Amino acid sequence: MAGMADDLSALRARYDAVVVGGGHNGLTAAAYLARAGRSVLVLERLDHVGGAAVSERPFPGVDARLSRYSYLVSLLPRQIVDELRLPITLRRRRYSSYTPVGGGGLLVDTGSREATRASFASLGAAADHDAWERFYAMTGEVARRVAPTLTQPLLSRAAMRDVVGSDEAWTALFERPVGWVVRSAFADDVVRGVVLTDALIGTFAAVDEPSLRQNRCFLYHVIGNGTGDWDVPVGGMGAVSGALRDAAVAAGAVIVTRATVTAIDPATGEVAFTGGDGAERSVGAGHVLAGCAPSTLDRLLGSSPGEDAPEGAQLKINLLLTRLPRLRSDVDPAAAFSGTFHVNESLSQLETAYAQAAAGSVPDVPPCEIYCHSLTDPTILGPSLRESGAHTITLFGLHLPARLFRADNAATRDAAVKATLASLNSVLAEPIEDCLAVDADGRPCLDARTPVDLEATVGLPGGHIFHRDLSWPFAESPDEVGGWGVETPHPRVLLCGAGARRGGGVSGIPGRAAAMAVLEAAR
Repeated sequence: MAGMADDLSALRARYDAVVVGGGHNGLTAAAYLARAGRSVLVLERLDHVGGAAVSERPFPGVDARLSRYSYLVSLLPRQIVDELRLPITLRRRRYSSYTPVGGGGLLVDTGSREATRASFASLGAAADHDAWERFYAMTGEVARRVAPTLTQPLLSRAAMRDVVGSDEAWTALFERPVGWVVRSAFADDVVRGVVLTDALIGTFAAVDEPSLRQNRCFLYHVIGNGTGDWDVPVGGMGAVSGALRDAAVAAGAVIVTRATVTAIDPATGEVAFTGGDGAERSVGAGHVLAGCAPSTLDRLLGSSPGEDAPEGAQLKINLLLTRLPRLRSDVDPAAAFSGTFHVNESLSQLETAYAQAAAGSVPDVPPCEIYCHSLTDPTILGPSLRESGAHTITLFGLHLPARLFRADNAATRDAAVKATLASLNSVLAEPIEDCLAVDADGRPCLDARTPVDLEATVGLPGGHIFHRDLSWPFAESPDEVGGWGVETPHPRVLLCGAGARRGGGVSGIPGRAAAMAVLEAAR
């Protein structure tokens, strides 16, 4: 029996591996193990697989498939795509970013060094252009060296330092707070902020925080596939998860949706779950691979949480527009919106927003960034929408931690959306609301999700998009060296989700690592 299972009575009593959670990492693990001849069962709580890497039609009567949660791809190694023969297409964006400032702005054009230099000069930051090139040459070399290690057994810290091969780069990215590094490298407040946003995506931290969790977030944003490029998945993020699902099923894995895992026995490998019919069942496993968050795994094991509760820190807004809004500058909207459009993300604005959120308030001017998927990949829109000039906009708001929404999620969501749209409008030549399409019920095509919403709908504890704070991509204790970063205190139980070491983002790396650990244990 293989494929999507409806008849739960036909399930085996025991599988070589049971995967808890059908997110993209769980599907990756299932595909690798099934291709290696192992019997695999995937249990997914929702009525579909993909987790946060899905494409959905959030607006009634509107033919637009949006990447509702995760939306760009950088960390998925080409090695995984090739090994699983995934039929996916990732498109490079020519324009890296645009940051409106006054009546002009900073446009980073990866296709023209001269145009980028001129844009820095127009901002009065000509000297920072040379610093920009030096800084990203450094991160690019780190990416080229570190990325291949992400699909290998864990190195020690010392061995990873040898891989990096530069004391300057190691100190800047792995030892000093990234805020200090960026202040030292750049003079302009806007340029500093553009660089530092990569340290704060989904991570509630000050740029100078001694814990360096902001550095770890920054590192994962600049090392993907050895380039740090963030690419657009053609067909939306659901195309990635769909390809992984198909690979797992084709290899013989069984996937059961509407199956809520309720307990895991780490000694026997027994997994208890409730099916869509409400009946309680259990199945045995040689190994249990947890695609859920570590805190969720602790609960399923009956263990006390091993760390503080995770807390996400973002607002995600999906918009469908009848047309792109007008800009205050003469920059081509296709250039401005196809890359990352930075909104009120200078360093001083980021620091003010963090301080206000840490004090318990929605920031007065929430920093955020947007991009237009449909400019690079119009296939997510139906033919009539494409012909009409409609476009999708994805907005990601920073420094909006779950704690702000706990008391009254609905009211605080409304306040955060209002403040965020006002922040966006402050840099446009017209209100974004004037460009909003309406759905079949006459409502504006705007879909907003807070960390509390993500916790309720996708099962992310605290709405944390990485399941917990990101970890360094190397072993931090001697017993981890040579492992895969997925091990737990229980030999039968492995992590295979974003909360594993080298997790976070849409990468498949933890899923592959867990599969390698299972196969290695059998040798």
